Amino acid sequence: RFGTMEDFDLLLKEAHELGIKVIMDLVINHSSDQHQWFEESKKSKESPYRDYYIWVDGVDGKEPNNWTSIFGGSAWEYSHETGQYYLHVFAKEQPDLNWESEKLKEELFNMIRWWLDKGIDGFRSDAIPHVKKDEYSVNAKENPFSPF
Repeated sequence: RFGTMEDFDLLLKEAHELGIKVIMDLVINHSSDQHQWFEESKKSKESPYRDYYIWVDGVDGKEPNNWTSIFGGSAWEYSHETGQYYLHVFAKEQPDLNWESEKLKEELFNMIRWWLDKGIDGFRSDAIPHVKKDEYSVNAKENPFSPF
C-alpha cells in the first residue's frame, strides 16, 4: 500500500542526490491500540509489555479520576481483559506510552537509531508536550492535559 523498504531506500537516495532532506514523522506519546505492544500489554497484568502503557485501577467501579481527553470524553478506557483502565490523552485508539518504562525507552531509541542509520535527516516530533507526565497522579485534582 505504501511501498516497500526498497522503494523507500530509492526515494531516500534520489532525494539526497537532489539535495532534498528527508524528515519523518515521529510519534512517541502514544501508539495505536492495534500495535503489537498494546495488544500484548492488555492480555495480562504480567505481560512484558504491560509497563509500556499507563494502566491503573478504577475507583469505586468508575474511571480513576475525571480527566478528559483532548478530543473530549474520559481520558481513561476500561479493558475487560485485566479489569484496569489505560490512559489516552487523545483518542481511545491511541493509548499513551509510559516513558517511565526503561524497556520502552530502549525500544524507541533503537527505532530512532535504526531510521537515522538508514539515512534519514531528522524527525518532526508529534505531541511532545504530552510525553512527559510529571503531573500524572490518579489523585491529581486538576487535569494535567487540559489546555487551560
